[in-house]
This record gives sequence, structure tokens and C-alpha cells, in this order.
Amino acid sequence: MESPQAERPGSSEAPALPAPSGSAPSRRPLWALGAAWTVSRTLLVLVVSGVLRIANTDVTADVSVIYHSWYEVLCTGTFPLDDVTWQYPPGAALVILLPGLLPWSYLVSFFVICAVVDAAAMALLMRAGVRKGRSYLGAWYWVVGVPLLGPTVYCRYDIIVTALAVAGLLVVLRRPAVGGMLLGLGGLLKIWPLLALFGTPRGRRTRRSWTSAATCAAALGFLLTAGMNGAFEFLKFQSERGIEIESLGALPLHFAKLAGSWHGTVTMNYGSVEFLGPWVPVISKVMVGMTVAGFGWLLIWRLRAARWTSATTFDAALCALLIFTATSRVISPQYMIWVVGLAAVCLTVRGSSQRPVAVLVLVATVLTTLEFPVMFGSVNRSELAGVLVLTARNLVLLVTTVLSAYRLWRSTRRREALTTVVLPAGQVVSQYPVRPGIAYEQDLLDDLTPADRT
Repeated sequence: MESPQAERPGSSEAPALPAPSGSAPSRRPLWALGAAWTVSRTLLVLVVSGVLRIANTDVTADVSVIYHSWYEVLCTGTFPLDDVTWQYPPGAALVILLPGLLPWSYLVSFFVICAVVDAAAMALLMRAGVRKGRSYLGAWYWVVGVPLLGPTVYCRYDIIVTALAVAGLLVVLRRPAVGGMLLGLGGLLKIWPLLALFGTPRGRRTRRSWTSAATCAAALGFLLTAGMNGAFEFLKFQSERGIEIESLGALPLHFAKLAGSWHGTVTMNYGSVEFLGPWVPVISKVMVGMTVAGFGWLLIWRLRAARWTSATTFDAALCALLIFTATSRVISPQYMIWVVGLAAVCLTVRGSSQRPVAVLVLVATVLTTLEFPVMFGSVNRSELAGVLVLTARNLVLLVTTVLSAYRLWRSTRRREALTTVVLPAGQVVSQYPVRPGIAYEQDLLDDLTPADRT
């Protein structure tokens, strides 16, 4: 293969690095994105408010009953110490208290906050798509993916946490301290945003982002602990949990119940419907072992990764979250909004390895809405139709996780050899291969605007 710009004989300069691939996308699609978001969210609000119904299950009760009761307790200066359904880090109190600052009812105020946060995440993804080498595909993915979860997405506070994770992840390469602070705040709301730090580039960016995340989480956690009673009381309930009926570990129990060979109980336990009884402790240990094994693999990947691009940080964050979700003893429907959010961030980079993974995430999201709220009664009773839909969702999620890990590994493995450059006959020049460190930094800098390159 002939180099388009062969080095002149006797030149002492190394070949210039290739120009960043891709140009800045046209801004014309922004109007289409805005219109699509408005239409899709109008339909979503109609479903959430009950004007359009997709199921008989009322998912708004979590906000109007459970969240509101927590709000009343939190207003007294204490966490809900005697309520085992409170299963959240102390920062969640800030979200639960927030609707009380608005003039409407608690339920309406919560919906308004979710819609505003949804719009903010959309704006961030659109802004990311404008930059050179980026794509609007992430914003389109957010437009489509969020409504696929149905009314659940505006009836849980997970969309707020996801928006924080999206914001932190989008800025962590350019502003490591700011990105770390946002992800640390998200971690104090619901732990998982801290997983987005797993793929930060080695060196200064990792040190600054991880330190910022730890400092933010520790400082805010200290303030909440000092100002309110029982900030970390929720931790003592985790060891007593069973197997949530929608999790991967619940599938053997569903099929055993169908066959009449399992005689445990299905009951509301620590805020979710769980299996309790025979085999549950063993399955719980297996699921914990799978989680440990998954994160052990992630650690090996991080130590052995030889190539780091601007997409690697986002791809690794999605992979870590999928491992965390698929191996959890609890897979509540709202967990899928986490995965949709990080998949959207991956798709803002044209070179992401996770595009096939993002397609499977959408399939899993549709199946999730089908099993909850549409067929949740059937799942709860372990009826064949409900169990088959749940099995399909969980198997798709498992395949998605494995595929994500495989593609992440391949995208960061060491290239076997440098590209051979064939020069015209008679030219003898010194070879100056691009140094890995220079190429690594250049690839990260390709995502920065000129104002950021200081």
C-alpha cells in the first residue's frame, strides 16, 4: 500500500499524524430531533397520566404513595428508619425532597422534574453530536429508547440519576474533575454511576476523575449523615434480600414452580416482589459470585487494554453497567433506563464498538415493558406466558452483556503489527512509526474543541 504522502529522502521529520476522521455533523437534524422528542414525550405523558393505557397496573403509586410518604418522613430530619422499602444511598433523599419545592401536587411536581431532566439529557446528547467526529445517533437513541420503557420511566427517580451519569460521562474526558464530581453525585443517589469511571484513560484523567468522584460523594455523604439520622441504615437490609422475581436468578425458580417442584413463597420483600424459600440462598450466592467474576474480568481488561480511543471510556462504562445489571439479584424495570442512557452516550461517538449492543438493549427494553407492567400479573404468578416473556428478556440481556464484553475486549487489544508503508524504488529513509503515547493522546484530543486544547 503506497503512502499518499511519502517522506522525502533525507528528511529528519516524522510523518505527520493523520487528521481526525470525520467532519462536524450538520446542525440541520437538530430541528428534527427536537420535534421527535416533543412528539414522543407528549405520548409518554399521556400514558403516564392514564389518558392512554397500555396496562391495568398503576405504576404511579410508587410516587404518590411510597415516595410521598418518604418525603413526609424526610421533612422531619430523619431517614425512613423503620421502612425496609427504603433501599437507597443517602443522596436519594435530595431527589425525594425536590418535588416539595414546586407549587403543584407531589405527583405532578415529580413528573415535571422528570420531564425537565429528560429534556436536559436530550440537550446534552444533541450538543455532543454537533462536535467533530461525533454523531447524532446517541440523541436519536434517547428519543426512541426512553418511551419504550412506558410509564415506568417517569414514575421512578432513575431517569434523574441516569441524566447525571450521562452528563458526567460526556464531560469526563475534557473536564475530568467535573465529570468525576457529577458521577460521584450520581453514585450517592444510586451507586451505579460510579461504574462509569471504570473506563477512564490511565494517568491524569483517571486520577482527577476518581479523586473528584470520591471527594464529592464523601463530602455530601458526610453532610447528609451529620444533618439527618440513619443515612446508611439501608445497608443492613441488603443481606436479608431474596431473589427478585424479574432477575436472571429467578428463572430456575419460575420453571421449578411451573413444574410443581418448588414450594416457597412469593411476597413483597424490601421494596420488591421476591422469591423466598428453598434454593434462594444458593442462587443468591451464585449471583454474587457472577458479579464478582464479572468485575474481575473488567479489572483484567483494564490492566491489559493496549489501545484507548475516545469511545473506550463510554464503551467500558456500558459494559460495566451491563455486568452489574445482568448479575444482580434484582432487575427492576427501571434499571433499563440506566442502560439506555449509557448506550446513547456510546452512540455519540462514531467509532464505538457497542452499536450492535445498543440494538439488543432496545429489544430488552421492549420485552421489559411487556413483562412489566403489561404482563406483570402473569409473571408474579409464574404463568407460562409471563415466564416465557421474562425468559426472553433476561436471555437477551445476558447475550447483550457477553457481546458488550467481547466487543470491548477486541476494540482495545494490541494490534499485531504496524501498517507497512511501501515507498518508490530507490528511496531509503528512516522509519518513524507513530509512538503509541502520541497516538493515544491525539485520539483523545480529537474530541476536544480548539478552545479546550490548552
